[in-house]
Amino acid sequence: MKGEEKSRSLLRISLTDRPKWQQFLICSSGFFFGYLVNGICEEYVYNRLKFSYGWYFTFVQSFIYLILIYIQGFTPKQMVNPWKTYVKLSAVLMGSQGLTKGSLAFLNYPAQLMFKSTKVLPVMIMGAFIPGLKRKYPPHEYLSAVLLVVGLILFTLADANSSPNFSVIGVVMVCVSLIMDSFLGNLQEAIFTINPKTSQVEMLFCSTIVGLPFLVPPMVLTGEVFKAWNSCYEHPYVYGILVFEAVATFVGQVSVLSLVALFGAATTAMVTTARKAVTLLLSYMIFTKPLTEQHGSGLLLIVMGVILKMLPNHNVQRLHTNVKLHLKEQKSADLEENRPLV
Repeated sequence: MKGEEKSRSLLRISLTDRPKWQQFLICSSGFFFGYLVNGICEEYVYNRLKFSYGWYFTFVQSFIYLILIYIQGFTPKQMVNPWKTYVKLSAVLMGSQGLTKGSLAFLNYPAQLMFKSTKVLPVMIMGAFIPGLKRKYPPHEYLSAVLLVVGLILFTLADANSSPNFSVIGVVMVCVSLIMDSFLGNLQEAIFTINPKTSQVEMLFCSTIVGLPFLVPPMVLTGEVFKAWNSCYEHPYVYGILVFEAVATFVGQVSVLSLVALFGAATTAMVTTARKAVTLLLSYMIFTKPLTEQHGSGLLLIVMGVILKMLPNHNVQRLHTNVKLHLKEQKSADLEENRPLV
């Protein structure tokens, strides 16, 4: 299976015959659109309406995904992997989504953003242990990830008016979701690597179907399903927001899976982290908030991290070799200079 190629498309847009930069641009644009809308809707529902029902909302949106997948024309007959392939993936996917949404009931947005911005590092580390991947990243990619994470945290903390508000329950929830995220992207990449015929829509369909039962126990045990049902019954327009959010997030999800299939889990995690930076920057531009020196420092580190990530490996290796040669020549020159005259 491993040697076979899969022609890939994103929402009927062919990706296979395009150069890498076009593939990256199309997938990233779909992702940015989907999750920018998702962020606005979540902020409105959780912070303005005070509806903190992460498990229930994930459950409802999963059904909307299935309707959209059906409209796309996908059926189980088109599956190329057995159902059992998606059990682990579905468990971590639903757990991550439910905990991430639910944590906003206990953490404000800057606090959640600080934690979620570190996602790229555990994803890279976990990639070394996932069967079918066993990835090893060059040192400059780890440095790139650290620059991106530190830059985003600096930028977040620079806003004195929206300082992080921590709650023990929220911190635990978001930390567990981070652990699940570290498995999620790598498990997705492993499935694409082991069977390149796997389509993005199949992965989303199967992980949603298999994952739905995982959402029932936390909904029932916490009593959230009854509270959410009553609240949404009193405010039915919330379902309209959920549908709108789910459609946008569906575009984002398929775009993310396209990035994972074409560029790998670590690159995708860096794109998702960069999206958070863009979201913050746009909020400052739209609402004309003042930018401080700390904002500038954070942005500089983010840009440095992105540029370092975009550098081809051979350029980085050449730079590393040139530096080593320069140091070796300098050392030889110093020894020659200090050699005693006979």
